[in-house]
Amino acid sequence: MTAQLVEIPGYLAGTWTIDPLHSGVGFTVRHLMVSRVRGRFGTFEGTIVTGADPLDSSVTATVDLASVDTGNAQRDEHVRAADFLDVARFPAMSYRSTGVRRDGEDFVLDGELSLRGLTRQVPLRLEIGGFGPDPFRQDDPSKGARAGFTATGELSRLEFGVGEATTVAGGGLALSDKIQIVLEIEAVLQDG
Repeated sequence: MTAQLVEIPGYLAGTWTIDPLHSGVGFTVRHLMVSRVRGRFGTFEGTIVTGADPLDSSVTATVDLASVDTGNAQRDEHVRAADFLDVARFPAMSYRSTGVRRDGEDFVLDGELSLRGLTRQVPLRLEIGGFGPDPFRQDDPSKGARAGFTATGELSRLEFGVGEATTVAGGGLALSDKIQIVLEIEAVLQDG
């Protein structure tokens, strides 16, 4: 059995830093089984290492949980409280990839998410947006590059001890167990 080389147009191997000004860490959760509430985290950082073979790449990232923003200050304070994220005891969540694999024509980033002192496997479906020159490197346009990625997945909030399984009349949870994750990442190649 021979391995096929993964080819990505413009691909560059190297170490990349996530650009928080051009990236987003968002989530969606069902509320009362009738609607979805969206939120995001405003403060995060991370490093992506793209290997010579894209399947040998890795990611590490940390999110400041106090930076949660759902568009409602009162709800944000509740989400930060002990019964949800417990930011006072657990100020950050982190992600560490354990591998990249092909799934048909797609890529999956396997990894471990640590939240509230617990670590669980959370795979992310990965879309590669592309690689290109960094127009912000006016000091030396021959240097620098940017890369874009979209990663989506879901996690079980109850597996991380976030909130309770409160039910509503007619069945179902007041707040769904499954939380959808959407990451829009732009990263800057670090000078070697």
